Amino acid sequence: MQRGLWWVPGVRNRLLETIPAKLRVEPKSEISPLRAEGLSKIFKTDMAGLVPVSLLLAAILVSGCQKMDGAKIAEVDNQAILASDLQKYAGRELSIQRENLYKLEKRKLEEYISAFLLTQEAKKRGASVETVLDQEVNSKILPVGDDEIDVFYKSNKARIAVDLDKAREQIRGYLHNQKIEAQKALFLKSLRSKAKVVTYLKPPPVFRVELSVAGEPFRGSEKAPVTVVKFEDFHCPFCKQAQPTFNELLSRYNGKVRLVHKDLPLESLHPQARQAAEAARCAYEQGKFWEYHDKLYANSPKASVDDLKSYAKDVGLNVDSFDRCFASGKYKAVVQQDLNEGAQLGLTGTPTFFINGREISGNQPLEAFEAIINEELARPK
Repeated sequence: MQRGLWWVPGVRNRLLETIPAKLRVEPKSEISPLRAEGLSKIFKTDMAGLVPVSLLLAAILVSGCQKMDGAKIAEVDNQAILASDLQKYAGRELSIQRENLYKLEKRKLEEYISAFLLTQEAKKRGASVETVLDQEVNSKILPVGDDEIDVFYKSNKARIAVDLDKAREQIRGYLHNQKIEAQKALFLKSLRSKAKVVTYLKPPPVFRVELSVAGEPFRGSEKAPVTVVKFEDFHCPFCKQAQPTFNELLSRYNGKVRLVHKDLPLESLHPQARQAAEAARCAYEQGKFWEYHDKLYANSPKASVDDLKSYAKDVGLNVDSFDRCFASGKYKAVVQQDLNEGAQLGLTGTPTFFINGREISGNQPLEAFEAIINEELARPK
């Protein structure tokens, strides 16, 4: 078997390295360049012995996904425990792990297919994989210009903790590697377009959480086929960053998506978040929840009592009625109910969303929401 399969688990990860720590200020920075040098190192591991691992993962996935709700999976003192019992007890956790395993399996399958096609192409040319990549990838990469570095630095200045002069060469290396990866992807795409590729991996069953949304603030059509429930904290920066995404979704899916708000103030992190949530419910009482909601995010994390009263005036509330509502603690129990529900679901962070009961966590890109919404809209009625 010809050597040079770059897909081998762990090899690519070992080649991934972030911009040095002195350039980073955010732990979630997406700057993850490949090494500029040593591409040939990627092609020095054989695939022998690794296929059984892949098959084992597939077996686990299939066995986990095909259990029928009525199947007996255990017995205690002659009392049957069914798959449905386990699903009720730990369905969310099991679903997350099955989904993670499926994503891993899918990613590794794609790597394997690309490696196979690349190896076959090298055989056709009577050349090594390294030579093919030099011809089709490395030789076609243009040098990184100073203007590209300047644009990158300006766009990411908030995440780069040093001056441009000190970061210039590291940014150059990063952008060079981005070009390598982009060109490699184009080449692999061209190989795939010439081959007949059929995959048979099936995703795990969709796990849906049952949520009560009666009486909760919402935007969009009440009869929309897709309901997005968002658990959020008005002082969570990631929740704030996610708001434009939902404005865009409501615009794109006009009449098809309903957005429902639930409170999950994380008081240990944001001491004033809970009173902000209660104040927003008082605004809801006057029919201006979303105006107040947007005002809270625009001014987050400022939420002293005086701030909350000022926001009420700014959005046109009857301030006296708002003050009485807020001072009475009228909506403490409502906010606590959302908190209790979040705890029962095992939620530990914000934002967390449920699209027709399907969980998606964190400040995800618009495309992540669109993918699930489109799946839901395509479901048989």
